[in-house]
Amino acid sequence: MGAERQTMVDMTIAMVMWMQYVKEKNNETFLPLLTDEHKHLILKGGGGSGKSIFAGFKILDRCKWEAGHRFLVVRKTAKSLRESCFHQLCDQAMEHYAADIDRIPKGKSGDMYIRFRNGSEIIFAGLDDVEKLKSIHNITGIWIEEATEVSEADFDQLDIRLRGETKYYKQIIVTFNPISVTHWLKKRFFDREDPKGRVRIHESTYKDNRFLPEEDRETLEAFKETNYYYYTVYCLGLWGVIGRTFFHAINIQKRLELKIKPKQVGTFRYDYDGLKIREVRFEKDKTGETKIYELPQAGRPYVIGADTAGEGSDSFVAQVLDNITGKQVAVLKGCYKDGMDEGLFAHQLYCLGSWYNDALIAVETNFSTYPQQELERLGYSHFWVREKVDEYTGGIVKSFGFRTTKITRAAVLGLLQSIVRETPEVLMDETTMEEMLTFTMNEQRQLRPEAEANAHDDCVLAIAIAFNARTQQRMTVLAPVGKTTQWSEDMWEDYRSASAAEKEMLLKMWGQPE
Repeated sequence: MGAERQTMVDMTIAMVMWMQYVKEKNNETFLPLLTDEHKHLILKGGGGSGKSIFAGFKILDRCKWEAGHRFLVVRKTAKSLRESCFHQLCDQAMEHYAADIDRIPKGKSGDMYIRFRNGSEIIFAGLDDVEKLKSIHNITGIWIEEATEVSEADFDQLDIRLRGETKYYKQIIVTFNPISVTHWLKKRFFDREDPKGRVRIHESTYKDNRFLPEEDRETLEAFKETNYYYYTVYCLGLWGVIGRTFFHAINIQKRLELKIKPKQVGTFRYDYDGLKIREVRFEKDKTGETKIYELPQAGRPYVIGADTAGEGSDSFVAQVLDNITGKQVAVLKGCYKDGMDEGLFAHQLYCLGSWYNDALIAVETNFSTYPQQELERLGYSHFWVREKVDEYTGGIVKSFGFRTTKITRAAVLGLLQSIVRETPEVLMDETTMEEMLTFTMNEQRQLRPEAEANAHDDCVLAIAIAFNARTQQRMTVLAPVGKTTQWSEDMWEDYRSASAAEKEMLLKMWGQPE
């Protein structure tokens, strides 16, 4: 009994000493992940962050302490795998775990594996060698390096193979640089809810790596001046874009760096008798379709641009701007798969406009006029008005709703392009800005700007319509009802010479004279 007790004490001391060693050899940002047991551990980061070194360390450490593991390490091609992960893990194994290693094959060809004395094993396979992958069984853990090279179908196949027998937790570690905002990794792990709590996401940059040589740190820092876009994607680990962007990418990336969060997220609730909407209230709900960046201020003028979902492939989006500053203050975004339809969108839009002081609304009416008609039926009356010349009478015909044509599309996008270039500080919403990054010049269609494949442009078009509509909304704050102020002689002169309608507006702006 004494010998057993002494053995346990010795093991405990060894474990404590080893954990101290592990802390010394790893960056602080990764230490909590050494014991993380989520099914998917997603390590997103810039170059030089140390995420791949940590992934290798965790796998080797588990092999040391948890006997019988069979880890699989993959990259898109076997050649790149040999030159990166295999070489890295062999070096780490011999530096930190030499006493635990049973065998590592030598030579520049042949099988790649690391075998531990306790029966644990790490095997390496490129995804270009399908037959070899088919022969690999009893996998208890996986590391996918440079996962942006891997297709979602490849990932699914690997996920299925994680079914080896073990008494320990099974985990897939994914490491990558976020080269494209349209990548499946973002949609699968960053844009979706994780109700079962199976995913843990960790983000890191070169600034988190205390082991990075100063020369390498200076090289990365230099990109801030020479190639800011490269710096944000490959150094700071922000989502990037592959195509030629229509909007000023650097300005957008600088705004995204700020990681602006909405003040509130939720949905509008209201009483509805089939004819009218009453008692509008905003209910906080993290799954709601509306994000509020600035609450409405009394008397302040707002503008809303709205883009409908077309044939159902896109989303319903409404963008709210403060008309005095041009600042984006709220975004409503929903789609068919989440339960939104034209009628519900019109009702939420009615509530949104009412909440923001009866904002001026410009609804895109190309695909369907129903949202516009429903807003009118509900009694909303503050709309953007488009004008065109009647072909027969030559008179001006006025209609509600924004019509997207080749000419109007180019005009509103051109206006938005200049705003992003000159005053990017008005942009607040991350989803909108990420759409702007994927709004690129299509070389095959005469440089026509449009969303990349697998990307969307609803937020872009909605905010472009909103900026275009600003000229039909006032630029002043209305005085609170019943407020009295002391008018100057100039104000009295303007009032006396105004028409009845103009006098009413001036009273709203200035308040009743004392």
